Amino acid sequence: MNREMILFVATSNPGKLRDFAAAAAEVAGMDIRLEPLPGLAAIPAPPEDEPTFQGNACSKAIYYSLRAPGATVIADDSGLEVDALEGAPGVRSARYAEDAGFAATEDMAVDERNNRYLLESLESVPQEHRTGRYHCVLAAARDGEIIQTADGSVEGVILTSPHGSSGFGYDPLFFLPGPGKTMAELETAQKLSFSHRGRALSALLQKLARSGYFNAK
Repeated sequence: MNREMILFVATSNPGKLRDFAAAAAEVAGMDIRLEPLPGLAAIPAPPEDEPTFQGNACSKAIYYSLRAPGATVIADDSGLEVDALEGAPGVRSARYAEDAGFAATEDMAVDERNNRYLLESLESVPQEHRTGRYHCVLAAARDGEIIQTADGSVEGVILTSPHGSSGFGYDPLFFLPGPGKTMAELETAQKLSFSHRGRALSALLQKLARSGYFNAK
């Protein structure tokens, strides 16, 4: 690539943007800048009612690309899949406790509520069967048409109590056997190497490059 390419990401989540930016910087031979989609806060959020990560990622990418004519827009859907729960929370990871009507105090944050409900759901499951993964699907769209999709995942084990204070979501419960820490205990640089979002973006950029998409711009 001879010039910088700008890809817009349909998220304002700082954790996601950090993971995506770090992954883009690691892809050799590509001069790519990722930026939040302009005016994202003023765009009504689309429904996320597809039954799969791929379905939600594609529908969001199409939706947001129609609001940024001529731009390449990336959207993701990601979450935690626990084997003992038949893949739950899955696409409902952000609303897991809410969907179940799990009681929460007024000062309980969404992440804490979801983590507590996950622990309750796995209360009778022995440690050796508490396997799962973070899974992310990314979709790139331009003017309402999907250009490419890719996915990334990282395997782990769900602990019986939270450990660590960094990260977000289910990170304090998601234990990585390799480094022997939860995602919330990893330092930033180390955490990026285990990012399911980073792995998905790296795969997506490489697919776009192999297809000649960047050369055509």
